[in-house]
Amino acid sequence: MNLIYVAPLLGIIGLVFMIIKSIWVNKQPAGDEKMQNIADHIANGAMAFLKAEWKVLSIFALIAAILLGISGQIVEHSEWVIAIAFLIGAFFSAFAGYIGMNIATRANVRTTEAAKTSLPKALKVSFAGGSVMGLGVAGLAILGLSALFIIFYNKYVGDASANGLEMQKALEILAGFSLGAESIALFARVGGGIYTKAADVGADLVGKVEANIPEDDPRNPATIADNVGDNVGDVAGMGADLFGSYVATILATMVLGREVIAQDNYNGLSPILVPMLIAGAGLLFSIIATYFVRIKNENDSVQNALNIGNWGSIILTAFASFFIITQLMPEKLVFNRAGEEFSFSNLSVYFSVVTGLVVGALMSWITEYYTSMGKKPVLSIINQSGTGHATNIIGGLAVGMQSTVIPIIILAAGIMVSYEFSGLYGVAIAAAGMMATTAMQLAIDAFGPIADNAGGIAEMSELPDEVRERTDNLDAVGNTTAATGKGFAIASAALTALALFAAYVGLVGITSIDIYKADVLAMLFVGGMIPFIFSSLAIASVGKAAMEMVKEVRRQFKEIPGILEGTSKPEYEKCVDISTQASLREMLLPGAIAILSPAIVGFTFGPEALGGLLAGITVSGVLMGIFQNNAGGAWDNAKKSFEKGVEIDGESFKKGSEPHKAAVTGDTVGDPFKDTSGPSMNILIKLTSIVALIIAPHISTPNFSKSENHQANACCMEDGQLTKNHEMNCSISSCAMFKTEVKKIDKPNQP
Repeated sequence: MNLIYVAPLLGIIGLVFMIIKSIWVNKQPAGDEKMQNIADHIANGAMAFLKAEWKVLSIFALIAAILLGISGQIVEHSEWVIAIAFLIGAFFSAFAGYIGMNIATRANVRTTEAAKTSLPKALKVSFAGGSVMGLGVAGLAILGLSALFIIFYNKYVGDASANGLEMQKALEILAGFSLGAESIALFARVGGGIYTKAADVGADLVGKVEANIPEDDPRNPATIADNVGDNVGDVAGMGADLFGSYVATILATMVLGREVIAQDNYNGLSPILVPMLIAGAGLLFSIIATYFVRIKNENDSVQNALNIGNWGSIILTAFASFFIITQLMPEKLVFNRAGEEFSFSNLSVYFSVVTGLVVGALMSWITEYYTSMGKKPVLSIINQSGTGHATNIIGGLAVGMQSTVIPIIILAAGIMVSYEFSGLYGVAIAAAGMMATTAMQLAIDAFGPIADNAGGIAEMSELPDEVRERTDNLDAVGNTTAATGKGFAIASAALTALALFAAYVGLVGITSIDIYKADVLAMLFVGGMIPFIFSSLAIASVGKAAMEMVKEVRRQFKEIPGILEGTSKPEYEKCVDISTQASLREMLLPGAIAILSPAIVGFTFGPEALGGLLAGITVSGVLMGIFQNNAGGAWDNAKKSFEKGVEIDGESFKKGSEPHKAAVTGDTVGDPFKDTSGPSMNILIKLTSIVALIIAPHISTPNFSKSENHQANACCMEDGQLTKNHEMNCSISSCAMFKTEVKKIDKPNQP
């Protein structure tokens, strides 16, 4: 079989296993009629939100596609087909979110029913639901990206007379697929995050604090909206988010792979094909590792079971990557840009992949430390809850800020080590290695919202206490895995953004960005500001929507007699409608900032200033993402610790105590941090870089004239055979320097 067709085949295998696991989940018992009715309310509310969101995003996608199509017609070396790629990417991203939401709203009630039997059974059902989402997202990403690459490769590069610009054209059009995916992901993540946190904050402030009723109590009018929010934000939004991240990471490596000279048996394509194959191998071994996630009895650690699955997928992928890289890539490779060469070996590429896997694992482990129940950071917040609401907030902010130190050092070390191994290509493929096990990471992440919903259904169905204890056990672990997943995503975003940044610099025809220039330095500061205003808008949106929710819940408690006594049914649909309308209204401005800011700066101030903007956004966004994700996760588990009972200064405190109320306030502040603005940072970072990559041909500053360019391309051809997979943005003299090397290259075989 031709090598180029292996990656889409692996994507199809992932989708087949997704279907098998989905069928198994749907065959599990769904409980009694009351449980099913509650689950139907949640599913219908989630689907209603997605339909409303899709209507808005369809208009955006069509307008963006038209603009891309027009630009493809008028810009040299571009094509209108980029508009089609954009629409496919947008559809796949939305569909990835739908797959996750659909299975989550089916697995939640089945997890509740399984929790009547045992904790091992409940874990099996909830994790199977999460696995469906993980395999679906990764399978769609690999299939979509690799299939489109085959189409564009055959259309533009398959001809032996094609030059380096034809490969650039193919990858630029493929960037449209990534742009579509990331655009939808941003709106889905922000919109879903506003929805879920508006409902959550409203339900907590009035239900827990004012009315003193339990979480997910059926008497709370916002409880259905809260459970719907878990699906549209933490599942559908997260699915679209990770789909976009996965695609952007592989694409960045492929774009830089175009600038790697490889004397291989695949027409020099191995640096471009390897990241797709590593992703496919990661998907395959994630499927295998899902069967490692098991516990045998009630006292076994759920977290340990998930860690075994996670580490299993990482180790197997690292093992397989060695054979993929050493068998496909030649022993010597050369990264060339503007006549400057960086030589490295295929083993160096493998060590870069291992570096990425290690960085990802360490980032997850550190995030787990800062957000887990029973660990020092969370315990410090619990202790500070003993002296009131203000000290709880101070403690959470301090933990979040402190939690940036070690991850940033690890990230910086990972960048330096992977660069030392194989240059900028090494940094990119390190990110690809980190993202290779996305299917497993997402399965672990997605099981949390399913468990959370299962607990809500148990509470609203008035099931025995032991059922809620089992679902709470899963939910507490789910809070930590959600935080580690976000830490993993922001780390991959940093590496991917650096790779995209390097690709952008190559495409616009500049060798360096001089920060001593006033416009570059100015845009560096502006870029650093953008994550702050983006976060501000997202958090403020949650605040405004939550205020509407609080007023509605208070109104119902006041005007509908018998709600708190349980003799009257709340008007759940009004709270669902508030969250839906608020999220759709408020998601537009943050999304517009992310998409328009790089375009405005690029066309107004030029490519170097845009480079400064991207650098500022990346550094500031990574720090803001880590800070907000970890602070929110730590606040959440500090609050949950009170449900089991905590000890502060030798005195025991439980739910309903004053320290618990302070912890609820902290959790309420942390909600938009960890579920709205924080996880949106990784999309913001990558989306701005992809927009820059797309507009690069429009603002490029080539180093020589078109006639010289044609001469350079001709110079770098030997017997009509393409010998370099990159645009010759080099001088004719530097091209001549390569001619000696070109003569050494045998005519390669087709892939």
